[in-house]
Order: sequence, then structure tokens, then C-alpha cells
Amino acid sequence: MEFKADVLVAGGGVGGVAAALGATSMGFHVVLTEEYPWLGGQLTSQAVPPDENGWIENHGCTRRYRAFRNGVRDYYRAHYPLLPSSRANPHLNPGAGHVSAVCHEFRVGAAVIEGMLAPERLAGRLTILPRRRPVFAVASGDRLGAVAFRDLETGESDTVTASMVLDATELGDLLPLAGAEYVAGAESRDETGEPHAVAGPAQPGNSQSFTWCFPMAWDPDGNRVIDKPEQWERWRDYVPKLTPAWPGKLLDWTHAEPVDLRAWKRCLFPWETKDIWEPLWTYRRIAAKEHYPEGFLPHEVTLVNWPQNDYWEGDIIDQHEDTVTRRLKESRQLSLSLLYWLQTEAPRPDGGRGYPGLHLRPDIAGTGDGLAQAPYIRESRRIRAVFTVTENHVGAEARGKKPAEEFPDSVGIGCYRIDLHPSAGGTNYIDISSKPFRIPLGALIPVRMENLLPACKNLGVTHITNGCYRLHPVEWNIGEAAGLLAAFSLSRKVPPRAVREDAELLKEFQGLLVDQGFELAWPDEIAKKEV
Repeated sequence: MEFKADVLVAGGGVGGVAAALGATSMGFHVVLTEEYPWLGGQLTSQAVPPDENGWIENHGCTRRYRAFRNGVRDYYRAHYPLLPSSRANPHLNPGAGHVSAVCHEFRVGAAVIEGMLAPERLAGRLTILPRRRPVFAVASGDRLGAVAFRDLETGESDTVTASMVLDATELGDLLPLAGAEYVAGAESRDETGEPHAVAGPAQPGNSQSFTWCFPMAWDPDGNRVIDKPEQWERWRDYVPKLTPAWPGKLLDWTHAEPVDLRAWKRCLFPWETKDIWEPLWTYRRIAAKEHYPEGFLPHEVTLVNWPQNDYWEGDIIDQHEDTVTRRLKESRQLSLSLLYWLQTEAPRPDGGRGYPGLHLRPDIAGTGDGLAQAPYIRESRRIRAVFTVTENHVGAEARGKKPAEEFPDSVGIGCYRIDLHPSAGGTNYIDISSKPFRIPLGALIPVRMENLLPACKNLGVTHITNGCYRLHPVEWNIGEAAGLLAAFSLSRKVPPRAVREDAELLKEFQGLLVDQGFELAWPDEIAKKEV
């Protein structure tokens, strides 16, 4: 079939959903595509509880992202038998996890997103094409005309023609299809001047690890041991080959603590010892008994996104399809092997081994096997932008006593440590402090293409700064800003780059963002801090 739209948003993850909401709010018709069954990406199909800044209840996200968070809380209040104290808590954290103040089930996130999009669908401003993957693009000069998608259920092809095209795919899939200039992997220190960039030549195959997450419940009286995974022996005996060195086997309670790469002991449950920082169970817990009457929730649920199931044995960007398929399978096998290790071999503080009552929750993942619908992707292809954010703009070490760079073309704010997981090139964790930062409009504008915009973590950042620009509220802000930029450009009949280059247009666009609920700068008392 053929579809026409004012704006095409390819990819229905966090940024894609936000982009669609932004563009439709301006009255334009949007076609939104998504590869996986649920919209929401990191929040839903990838099964990653939100990673957020410490000021998120008051600062550091757009009004619509805040509406999503409040929508999650309201969904629980409307549909779950919460205790009166939990129901009345304005800062209800459904899973009582530590990583976020709104750790929630992923189906709930998908339902809230569907509800936010529903009015635009009813009004005819939004068409959603599910289970579509981009396979071909038609570009003429500096403009992208049409994108072809494969229907993953029927195998048939659909073509979408649009005036503005936003790439919100998890890996920046439109960039090579459109012939757009982009970067992948790690830039050279000589190119970026970043203290933590790689020495010597750039390493385009050195992207961060990805993870096949899974929700895991605990039945203390059960035996839920799965069949031995196909690659069990490989991952049981696997010793990471990373620099600096990893302390022992991957499947172990000891791993490299990111800040200084020490051996750092973990435990599973909080009652096992008082000497362990943040037990793994409570860190990303998504269903907690404390919110419910006795007997309602027989087994708590946590989300497993740990160092032990990060996959860094090879990149999946710009690789042959057979290689990508193999590496994705290996990632799934690693996660299943981690579960099997936890069930059968993990040392317990009482001297025993294994927790046979641990079990997968396919109903929460929305899959048949209990693993997430999609891998959690940390790093994408990135546009070559008219402006690229480097560590020198946002890193605490590089900035010294100064706040992050005060970009005058700001289209939003964010805050997170520069957190890079082990990468395909054999580099261990890079985890360094950053300053609360701004998102410059220049990072959303390609060096050449006139009607193609990034709408998630594929903006103009580096391998290093991707580590702090890739998290949920920041990706939402990027996507929503891109959607509004596309709509604003169409309404003014100018290309996006003109909005940045013309002082009056920039002022008008930033005023629109503020009216739509964006923060363009951190309060002074926060901007001076580091995380």
C-alpha cells in the first residue's frame, strides 16, 4: 500500500512516540511505524525501567514525558488493588525499584502510550503502521522522498511519502538507506578532543554492548528451573577479554564496578547481607508486594539488565544480516544462561547454590519465551550534524567548575552520567561524571539532508556523549523537539537548518517549545552540580 503524510516517523520507540505527539499537536498528519508489537521502545518492548535524573519530579523532562509518568501512576490507581497509603502517594513507585521513581510493568507503559496517542488517531492526524521495518529509501539530492517498509507479518511492502522524515529507529536505520552522512562506533581522540575518546584511529565497529532483558519473578517454594540453554557451557565458562581486565568469569557475583573498575560484590536479595550496595533484586524491581493487600501478589518481579547479560562480542551496526542474526541469538542465549546460572549455580550466602524458584514472566514481557520483545540498544548510528556535542561540552572533568555548555539554541535539557557499558571493541566500562546539560538544536540538523531529522539517540553526539544522551527522558525530549521542529518548518515553509540560522525563527521556535512544556535551561542551583 501507499501512504502519504506531512511527517513520517520511522520507529515507535520513546523518541518516535514523542515525535508523533509533537508533530500532531501542530495539526499535521503523521505516519508512525514500529517494528515490534508494542510502542515505546526502551519503556516497553525492550523492557527497561526508566533511567532518570535525580530531579525528575520537578525538572529535567518535557510536559508530555511528565504526563506519561503521571499516566503510569494513574493507571495503577485506576486498575490495581493498591493499599490506601500507596494509592494516596503522589509519587507512587509501582515497583519500588531504585533506578527510577516509576518502575512499572511494560504492558502498563504500552497502555499509557496508546492512550496518549488515541485522540490523535481519532482525529485522523495519526496513522500507525505496526510491525514494519524500513528496507529502502528514495532520495533526490538533499531530500528524502519516500521510504519503503516490509510488513513483518505478511511480508508485503508499504511505501510512505512525506514532506519531513524523522528517523526514530533504534539503530538509525534510515541513515544508510537515505545516503545520509553518519558516524558509528567510537571516534578518535584526535577528531573530537575528548579525554576519554579512543587513542589512534576511529573504531567504527566499537559500539556499546546491547542487552536482551527479561522480567524475573521469585517463588521461594518453587522449582522453576528451565531446560539447559543451548549455549550454556559457552557462557558458563566465558571470561571477558576487556581492557581494563574483568575480574574473572562473567557469570559471577563479582564484576567490574564502573567508576574505578574494582571487583565489586553483588547479592540478589536485600535480606542476604547488609554489606552490599543496592541488591540486584530491588534495583529494577517492577512489581512490589508492599503496595498490595496480603496475598494479592504472590511473587515479586524484577527486571534483569545486569552487567552479566550485556553482550559485547560483536557489533550489529552495518554488519551482514547473517552476522546480526547470530549475534542477536547469542545475546538471547547469554540471558537464558544467566537465568539458568541463577537457578542452579549462583553461590548463596548460606553456602548453598542456586535459586530454583526464580522464573521468567512471559506475560509481563509480552512474548512466548519470557525474554523482552526486542534487545535493549544503547548506541545507534549518529548523524553527522551541523553541531556535535562532545565530552568537552558536558563532562565534569572537562568542564571543571563551569556548568555544561550553555547552548543558545537549546531545545531541552537532560542529566545523566556519561555511562558507557563494555563495547564491541573490547573496552570496559567508561563511567564518568557529567554536568546537567542542554540539547542543542544544531545536534538535530544533518550536515546536508534538508528534510531528514534524528528523533532519538541518533542525534549529533559522540560515542562518549551518547552515554548521557541515550536515556529515557532525554530521548523523549529529543524526539518531541524533532517532531515540533518538523511541524514548525512545514508551517513556516523553511528547512530545519533555517530555524537555527535565523535569530527570529529560532526565538519563535524556542517560544513554541516553552509553550509546549519544554525546559530550555536548568535552574542555576542545579546547573552547577555534577552527577
